Order: sequence, then C-alpha cells, then structure tokens
Amino acid sequence: MSLRVALQHASREKGLPTDEDFQRWAQAALRPESAEVVIRIVDEEESRQLNRDYRGRDKPTNVLSFPFEAPPEVAMEHLGDLVICAPVVAEEAAWQGKLLQHHWAHMVVHGMLHLQGYDHQNQEEAEQMESLEQKLLEDMGIPDPYRETV
Repeated sequence: MSLRVALQHASREKGLPTDEDFQRWAQAALRPESAEVVIRIVDEEESRQLNRDYRGRDKPTNVLSFPFEAPPEVAMEHLGDLVICAPVVAEEAAWQGKLLQHHWAHMVVHGMLHLQGYDHQNQEEAEQMESLEQKLLEDMGIPDPYRETV
C-alpha cells in the first residue's frame, strides 16, 4: 500500500506530531491500494470558518474531512483533505485526560475513515466506525479513545 501525505502547517500551536507520525497514522487507516491525502493543521479561526461554511456550525472543531471523488474519466488517487485544528485537539486531550499524541492519532484515523465513506450519523454507523477506529488504534498500541478517562 502506498499513501502520499501532503502536510500543510497553518497553526501556531507548538508540540505538533512529526510528519512521520501523520504518515504512519494515515497509512494505518488506509483501505485502497494507494492514495494521496492532504492533512492541513490549522488554528481555531480557520477551523471555525470551514466548519461554519461547510457544516453550518459556527465554532472550531477537531477534524473536518473533505472527501474527493474525481469524475470517472479522470484517473486520480486523491482521497481528499483533512483539516485538523491543533488547539482544539490539545484542549480535548487535556480535558479528556488522554495523551496528546494518542488524540492526534485518533483524529487522523477518524478523518481518514470519513474520507473512505465511514460515518456516524446513526447508532449502527457509529458502532461500526468506532469499532474500526478502536482496532486500528489498538494495533498501534493506543488505548480505546472512547473509554471514559476523566
């Protein structure tokens, strides 16, 4: 399997994971043979604007997924884009009592699954997606992100 990750750092947040971390986490959640994805790390302002414009929610959020589907006549391996808000991820990790690195991994895996069509709009979808997230993270030595920690 081959995954090309283009990272865009548009955040002032310190202590971000390494490019290699993002590559490893995204690769762990990849289902197609090969693909490319853009992961953009942002601050609250950009996250809030995108969340408002595309989801109608006027607040920053942890991760936004923008799947891409090329027209049938265009051969392209671009899976889509992830936009991850560094300050929100850090705040959530602290609030939930999780290691920051583990929460970053969870956000990448979660976003990658969204790019591949997984969702959590109803109970059945949520259980399927969360189960897969738990397995992928466990395979990387990361505890269940949905267990109560606080």
